[in-house]
Amino acid sequence: MFSHEKEMKIFAANSNIPLAKEIAAELGMSLGLSEVGRFSDGEIEVAIKETVRGCDVFIVQSTSFPVNENIMELLIMIDAFRRASAGRITAVIPYFGYARQDRKAKARDPISAKLVANIITIAGADRILTMDLHAPQLQGFFDIPVDHLSGVAILAPYYLDMLSDCFENVTIISPDFGSVNRARTFSRISGAPIAIIDKKRPRPGESEVCNIIGDVRNRICILVDDMIDTAGTICNAAQALIDSGGAKSVYACATHGVLSGEAVSRLNHSVIEEVVLLDTIEIPSVKQISKIKILHTSSVFAETIQRIYENLPVSTMFNRY
Repeated sequence: MFSHEKEMKIFAANSNIPLAKEIAAELGMSLGLSEVGRFSDGEIEVAIKETVRGCDVFIVQSTSFPVNENIMELLIMIDAFRRASAGRITAVIPYFGYARQDRKAKARDPISAKLVANIITIAGADRILTMDLHAPQLQGFFDIPVDHLSGVAILAPYYLDMLSDCFENVTIISPDFGSVNRARTFSRISGAPIAIIDKKRPRPGESEVCNIIGDVRNRICILVDDMIDTAGTICNAAQALIDSGGAKSVYACATHGVLSGEAVSRLNHSVIEEVVLLDTIEIPSVKQISKIKILHTSSVFAETIQRIYENLPVSTMFNRY
């Protein structure tokens, strides 16, 4: 039984310190005093420099590149707080790495997402706060409570404002069948119709557009996905919308900007007018080209953390949309 009378503290490992600072500022706080460094042999060193006994501790850490390093930082921090007698430990994971390894695609494949979920739980986390898991059913991989936020709740109002003069000509596009529910949520918030890209993957990391389900001719299209990794899917879909569908223009948005490999170059040379990403992953300045716009998630995470701390329902936030 946890009481909201216990002190709340926000800490951060190294993966996304700017977001952690913004979350703390939204809550009228400063980040807790801690250091996550390396010993001379590369092992991770964690030092908690203030008491956390009985506190409600929130650790902000996206498990993005370098994925394994960031996961280990999170695990060791959780263990440090558990051994320091924290009252409750919530792992705030804006982007959950390994989420795409959620099933056996072929014989003898591991299910790495479940393994990572198990390790985080065993390390001592009491609950998880995350945003836009690649597959929502990943919540069931954890044996502890998971609060799962939606990036669409931030992205949709942005486009409603930006395209307010012509939103009757907008169509929301799901780049594959896996993102249909996300597109439907976007459609429910905005009132715009949806269309679906039917694609196939000849090889990992590559995609080919087979068909466009829905009429996009002379429409302003907004591609909505959970992440942009190599950008092959989103760029191919945008090109097909223009070439085969006859779309007037294409915008793209996603919650997580993984942006690996040639992603930035592909986006920069694509037919996409603008790419909107959330700050769940810290994007280095070298990848912040003029075509990419970054929106902030700190207010949503801060409100959710406040609700968790006060033992208030988080579901009311979802019901707004």
